[in-house]
Order: sequence, then C-alpha cells, then structure tokens
Amino acid sequence: MDPLKPGDWDYLYDGLTRVRGPVPAVTQVALKTRDPFKVLISTILSLRTKDEVTGRASRALFAVAGTPRAIADLPVERIEALIKPVGFYRTKAKNIKAISERIIREFDGRVPDDLDTLLTFHGVGRKTANLVLTEGFDKPGICVDTHVHRCLNRIGMVSTKNPEETEFRLREVLPKRYWKGINTLLVTFGKEVCRPISPLCSRCFLSDRCMKRGVSIHR
Repeated sequence: MDPLKPGDWDYLYDGLTRVRGPVPAVTQVALKTRDPFKVLISTILSLRTKDEVTGRASRALFAVAGTPRAIADLPVERIEALIKPVGFYRTKAKNIKAISERIIREFDGRVPDDLDTLLTFHGVGRKTANLVLTEGFDKPGICVDTHVHRCLNRIGMVSTKNPEETEFRLREVLPKRYWKGINTLLVTFGKEVCRPISPLCSRCFLSDRCMKRGVSIHR
C-alpha cells in the first residue's frame, strides 16, 4: 500500500478508534465528574507521572478536597501527602494550592474556559490548558503530549521538532471535528502499539503505510 499522506486524517482517525486500551486517568475523571476543576488538577498531577499513579492520586485528593475552596483550605503538606508519589509532588502541591486560591480570588471559584487565561496559571502549559478545554468544557482544543508528537511524526503525518510545534501544525491541517478526540486516541495508540522503543508494528493497522521515522527496531 502507499504511505500515508499528510491529508489522510479520516483513514487515520477511523483506525485509531479501533485500538483498544485503558481509558487515560484524566479522561476517566472527565467522564465521571464533568468538572473542569478536577480535570485541571488531575492533568497537573499526570505530568511526568504514570497513569495508574495519576488515578490513585486524583481519587485520594478529591476524596478529601474536590473544590477550589476545599483545596485552598488545606495545608500544602497535606496536599503533598495525598498526591504522593506523583512526580514532583511537592512542586505540584504548591501549584495546586496556588491555582485554587487564584480561582477563588479572581474567577469566583470557576475555572476559566479560554486558553490564554489558563496559560497564565503557574504550572499550566499548553498540554494542560488544551486538555482542560477539551475534557473539562467540551470545547475545541488540540492537546499534544509526547505520544501525540512521537506517533504523528513517526507515521509521517507531520514533521515537527517538539510538541508545541506539533500543536500549531495540527491547528493548520487537522480537521476541526477531530481536535477533541485526537489526544485520547493517540495516547492509547502510543501506549499499546506505537511504543517509544520497539513499537509493535506487527499489530498496527498502519504497518504497510507508516514511514517508521526514527524506528530501528520493531516487533
């Protein structure tokens, strides 16, 4: 078969929907709560942290404090204890408390629903802000993490140097109907099939069409 072309988004998206794997922890929070604040906090917890650890930490924290006011009232040491062992838990605890306090102080206890404002919060980058928009508010956004960046470059749909560059490129070429779902699908694909090291090409629906950029060993 011919290699994928940069415009083959319908073919790619349809195939990704058929890849099965665990639902990402942040998506689980979104589906269960429909609460932008909990999506924001769980996304912060997820950074550089395994998904199962993110899930446990999110449940532990929200069982004690699930609103900006409740978290703002907790000592930072208590937040640390609840979210440990997520990566950089001390820094995240301070950021989570400060974010909660600012949401109360400046936004009447409600998470803002626009990208530029979310990016003004300390500890919130483009990945987090976009995920809050898509999972928390059901608004258009393109969340690009390492899985999205790696997979799309590997198969040849984009040619970019980093996740931020990938996001901006996708805003130009990805049909808007796919914006909200692309992250969850590619995270599952990246974990289950298109792994960082020795991807499982023998199980991939793209095996005959993938450019396999940067792949020296595969199974």
